[in-house]
Amino acid sequence: EWYTKMECVRPSERWAGLQNVLCSASPLAHPDFEPSEETLQFIQDVCKVLVIGAGGLGCELLKDLALMGFTDLHCIDMDTIDLSNLNRQFLFRTQDIGKFKAEVAASFINGRIMGCHVTPHCCKIQDLGAEFYRQFHVIVCGLDSIVARRWINGMVLGLLRYDEGGCLDRSSIIPLIDGGTEGFKGNARVILPGLTACIDCSLDLYPPQVTYPLCTIASKPRLPEHCIEYVKVLQWPKEKPFGDAAIDGDNSEHILWVFEKAQERANEYGIQGITYRLTQGVVKRIIPAVASTNAVIAGVCATEVFKIATSCSKPLQNYMVFNDTDGVYTYTFEAEKKDDCPACSSKPVTVIFHEDATLQDVYNYLCENQKFAMKSPSLTTVVCEKNKTLYMSTLASLEVATRPNLKKKLSDLGIVDGHEIVVADVTTPRSITMIIKFTYNMDPD
Repeated sequence: EWYTKMECVRPSERWAGLQNVLCSASPLAHPDFEPSEETLQFIQDVCKVLVIGAGGLGCELLKDLALMGFTDLHCIDMDTIDLSNLNRQFLFRTQDIGKFKAEVAASFINGRIMGCHVTPHCCKIQDLGAEFYRQFHVIVCGLDSIVARRWINGMVLGLLRYDEGGCLDRSSIIPLIDGGTEGFKGNARVILPGLTACIDCSLDLYPPQVTYPLCTIASKPRLPEHCIEYVKVLQWPKEKPFGDAAIDGDNSEHILWVFEKAQERANEYGIQGITYRLTQGVVKRIIPAVASTNAVIAGVCATEVFKIATSCSKPLQNYMVFNDTDGVYTYTFEAEKKDDCPACSSKPVTVIFHEDATLQDVYNYLCENQKFAMKSPSLTTVVCEKNKTLYMSTLASLEVATRPNLKKKLSDLGIVDGHEIVVADVTTPRSITMIIKFTYNMDPD
């Protein structure tokens, strides 16, 4: 019956509401906006939108964008459907468990909303190159990972083009709209690469991850989380149950091993509450999701996509926070672009170390300093006009070969005051250049 009614609706009636908006002048419209029926044709026939993530936010985004008239959607998600997803990710059913989220979400939207075509990509965002991302007019993210956000942020920055005078070619800008939720809290932001604050400009806005003191998890565990963290941090590296493989929160065998070991430790200390789901949550740092929060934030993000694609209204400037823990609260402010942002400033970053500093000190600084917040940086440089790999974390053989360098002083590695080091990390597809400056002990006399 539903399909029959939809098929009987004439296109002119189906999109009448959008036509009223797009064919009418408004004081809230962008200066470039011109009322026209061709604008609707653009979003239906030309505009390509990429949705990254097909989880709680992604399902809402795909539904909202498809119902707003966007017909050429692409979706990236490497995850498969789990039973725990079904309470809020409404595009999935029990029979879909184990299947790729992107494929099932695309199939559902394609079958339900006439004229819309969603193309699924069941892979990591890092598996797709610059040419793939360059084809889209807008990219909207529904991610649960800061690392993934920073990577796509670096990608859209890398797609920017500049003329010989260093002026930004605005036609190369691909707007990035990012949404995130955490329980009853959420945020949405609009990023115009090269013009406004990027993800890395405001890393300090993201809440710190929950950590547990090592002394507590090692000797005085009181919570089930302590037992799980003990296995994750101490037992896994020691016992290496799967060889040199790092723990993978999406690998059921890895999670099962951690669960069983954590259960043994919990029994030893009389702690109850260890479950498989909790184990996966601690390992992956999962925060419980609320369906209504996802719906609100996805609605905001989809509206911003529509505003940018049509210019019918000025976009969000540029960061909105939402909280319905106690009532409903929203606040919008403009995140400022940092002149020294390592991601979007395109300037070498100067860092200061003591003359006796080791490469390990540099590595720790890159991981612990909020400005960089890297995960596993690799460092290279040029010494005596020859390329030199100082430390390479991504390849096992090179990691072993370059690991002794971590204990060496920078000066012993040929690094002098003002030396440049190139740093690469999983948080960005682009490398950054770091200038090392030394401080010296001065004689008090």
